[in-house]
Amino acid sequence: MTGTFVFIAIIVLFILSGVKILKEYERGVVFRLGRIIEPKGPGIRFIIPGIDKMLKISLRVITLDVPPQDVITKDNVSVKVSAVVYFRVVDPVKAVIQVENYLYATSQIAQTTLRSILGQVELDELLAEREKLNVRLQDVIDKHTDPWGIKVSLVELKYVDLPQEMQRAMARQAEAERAKVINAEGEYQAAAKLAEASSILSQNPMSLQLRFLQTLVEVSSEKNSTIVFPIPIDLLKPFLERAAK
Repeated sequence: MTGTFVFIAIIVLFILSGVKILKEYERGVVFRLGRIIEPKGPGIRFIIPGIDKMLKISLRVITLDVPPQDVITKDNVSVKVSAVVYFRVVDPVKAVIQVENYLYATSQIAQTTLRSILGQVELDELLAEREKLNVRLQDVIDKHTDPWGIKVSLVELKYVDLPQEMQRAMARQAEAERAKVINAEGEYQAAAKLAEASSILSQNPMSLQLRFLQTLVEVSSEKNSTIVFPIPIDLLKPFLERAAK
């Protein structure tokens, strides 16, 4: 009896060891005596213990952080750039038999592509046209990973670290440009006010004369020994007419 019980227990354990449960987002790649057979879908699956070997592959989107890479741009500026890559397995069989470790391989191809593509652009383009570079990176990485059954859905440049000297130079340039804009706005407002005042004075010549006399009073208050000022022609016009007669 004891021997029979042990035999039955061994048979039960043998059968149970062949029972596998796959989640909805998983696929099972099965090797039978070294040869691959049809991938298993989600649910309870049975393999032959000792003969079959199953590898579970997740079909969910994987988020891969690309560590900061030293990049020399086209205009010889050294920067550190990091990125994030979103990809998933679309063919579990290829992901197993075409590459040894698809996670590590995708990470390496993402790093090398990042350095290669960004080294072909200038710093201004790197800072201002990230969307276009993201699409370009996604196309190149996806083309390399397609034989592995990997689909790269999105690549995003996450951080661009500029040298301290470059950051200070850009800050000074931004301050100078801002000062120019402020001065231009001030000159524009002053010109608008002068144009408005000129329009008002031109409608009443006497106002212009009063403004002229007020200016003379302001100038005379200064400690000057000699004051030279123009005489409006309108003040001399009566004398000129009398001389003409």
